[in-house]
Amino acid sequence: MLPIQRKAVLLSPENNRLNMKDFTIMPLKGYGEIPFGMTLDDAVKLLNMPDFYEELGDMEETGNRSIFYEYDSIQTNIYFEGVTKSVVACFETENKEATLYGKKVFDLSKEEAVKLMKDNGFKDLEEEEEDGELRVSFEDAIFDFFFEGDKMTALSWGVLVDDQGDII
Repeated sequence: MLPIQRKAVLLSPENNRLNMKDFTIMPLKGYGEIPFGMTLDDAVKLLNMPDFYEELGDMEETGNRSIFYEYDSIQTNIYFEGVTKSVVACFETENKEATLYGKKVFDLSKEEAVKLMKDNGFKDLEEEEEDGELRVSFEDAIFDFFFEGDKMTALSWGVLVDDQGDII
C-alpha cells in the first residue's frame, strides 16, 4: 500500500469572521445552519477560512478526496468528501454550547445520551473502549459520543457521500 500524501496548512485566525451562531446537532441532517451536502465553497462563505486545514487523501493514488477543516473559535471540525464536488460529510465538536434534541449535549451522562438517542428513534448501539476512552456509537445515526470517565469529551456525526459529492 502506498503512503497517503498529506497536505496541511495553518491559517491566520484573525482572518476568520465566523457567522455560525446555531449549534444545533441534527443527526443525518447537519449542524446549525450547515446541512450535510453543503459545498466546501458555501461552508467557507458562511464560516470563512478555517484556522487549519488538511487534505487527508491523495486523489491520484487512492481515488478518494477528504478534506479536514478546523475552526478553533467554535471548537468544531468539518470533514468534506467527494471527488467531483467536495461537500460536508462529517462534523466533530467539543463546543459546550452544542444542543441535541433541545438538550445541552455535553451536560448529559452516558445513560442520558443513550436514552435521548433511543427516544428519537435510533437503536443500533455499540460501545468500544480503547486507551481509557469510551466510544458510544449509534450506527443507524452515524453518530459517536466520546467519554473519558463520566465526562463527555467530544461528538462526531456524519453521512455517507459518494465520489460525486452526493449523499448516499
